[in-house]
Amino acid sequence: MALFFDSAWFDGRLAAVHLSRMDLARALGVTEAGIAEIWKDQRELSARDVAIIAALLGAPAEDVATHAGISTPVPQPADANSAGQSLAALSERLDRVERLLIEMKELLLDSKRNRT
Repeated sequence: MALFFDSAWFDGRLAAVHLSRMDLARALGVTEAGIAEIWKDQRELSARDVAIIAALLGAPAEDVATHAGISTPVPQPADANSAGQSLAALSERLDRVERLLIEMKELLLDSKRNRT
């Protein structure tokens, strides 16, 4: 793990994917000054920041955290069980919405027929 922010590694990775520091700033929702603070190791990255940077650079989050400095957290993968539960809940909601749409369509058609 790098003791300090490895700006050369990050600049190289950004160049490899044809992005600039400003592109990274936009993705992180920070200003140019905020990126400068990160590069000077005056601002720490959060696990969320690491995940965003990893996605932009096409690099493993562990590599990003390693090159970002000693205290940078590595984002933890979501618990597979809770992700499955969330997906099941979304599927149930979608089923309810679809049933409601069908009911609304039937009501509209009935209303239209009754007017004629």
